[in-house]
Amino acid sequence: MAPPSKYSPEFREEAVQIALRSSKTISEVARELELNPETLRGWVKKHQKQQEPAPDAELTVNERARLKELERRNRELEMEVTFLKKAAGVLREGSPVASKYEFIDEMRLDTEEYAYSVEFMCGRLGVSRSGYYDWRSRPESATAQRRDELKLLIEKAFDMSDGTYGHRRIQAQLDRWDITTGLELVRRLMRELGLEPCQPRPKRFSLTQATVGQVPDLVGRNFTADTPGEKLVGDITYIATGEGWLYLATVIDCCTKEVIGYAMDDHYQTPLISRAIRNAARNRNLSAGAIFHSDRGSNYMSAEFGKTLDRFGLRRSSGRTGICFDNAMAESFFGSLKNERVSRVTYLTREAARQDITRYIEFWYNRKRLHSAVGYRPPREVHAEYEKLRIAA
Repeated sequence: MAPPSKYSPEFREEAVQIALRSSKTISEVARELELNPETLRGWVKKHQKQQEPAPDAELTVNERARLKELERRNRELEMEVTFLKKAAGVLREGSPVASKYEFIDEMRLDTEEYAYSVEFMCGRLGVSRSGYYDWRSRPESATAQRRDELKLLIEKAFDMSDGTYGHRRIQAQLDRWDITTGLELVRRLMRELGLEPCQPRPKRFSLTQATVGQVPDLVGRNFTADTPGEKLVGDITYIATGEGWLYLATVIDCCTKEVIGYAMDDHYQTPLISRAIRNAARNRNLSAGAIFHSDRGSNYMSAEFGKTLDRFGLRRSSGRTGICFDNAMAESFFGSLKNERVSRVTYLTREAARQDITRYIEFWYNRKRLHSAVGYRPPREVHAEYEKLRIAA
């Protein structure tokens, strides 16, 4: 059997869509997604070839030129609108010129390469380039400069997390950028900046009496594992949209904390959770006799789902009825997803929700979000380290 692909189909699809919608070059998008540019370029070409219209629907030379010009103009307008939205705070009447200079400096630190040129930003903010560079060259105390630099980096880390990181994860992110600073200083600067991470909604825990079933609990609330692919947890949640509920089933690796498989649909029947298991087996090598742990929902206890687990050589495990702590790791992921993303967005359609949740899992949670249970590292980084050790052995 061929080894699992490094990138899931969902990841490839979303990466292509981001590249096609972005005003940046494929190389720039690939760098942001930590991909080889040629890999992304190949995905885009394959997608475009599949989307090619029939020969009789081809555009004329003039129509194609007109379309390219409109696309270029549209990218420029989108770029300008995005910038003006970001700059709304310093465009208010009475905003000091220094604040505009500070904003330009902040935007310069936003990416490795400038998203906007200094000339572009100065023109939109109504300040001169010479005035900006003169402001930048003024001497200031080392302490004040250090605090200002830290504030910019803290804001960058906070924005990168979409406003979800508290001071501990911010400090961990600074450490990953080789910036050494104390936890209390980070906390203080975040207070000065008015940065408050989004908070989860209060939870009510079930008081249902636990019952004993035939499926054993092979996990016992120990959500750790020595190697990837030997202990998995899963669950189902639902997301409100303008079209009705969208149901999400997940499979999470206890070793790396990575969401290795998931599926979404407008129902929560057994085929949904079976598809999540199949996707997990497609994306990662699962050990023979690996444990899959869930709650005692009727779908997870069904004979049909049991056959899916048997097909992949997985042992079924389950917590007690009504005791959410017995599947706390799966519940924790849903808490993060809803707190950091879903509760802050209104989805008009199921497709909009599906795309947004896919981006959260593929581009943020698995690849960039620092997970406290694995030493404040992203799950994919943890998995890559285990792969290196396996190959070296």
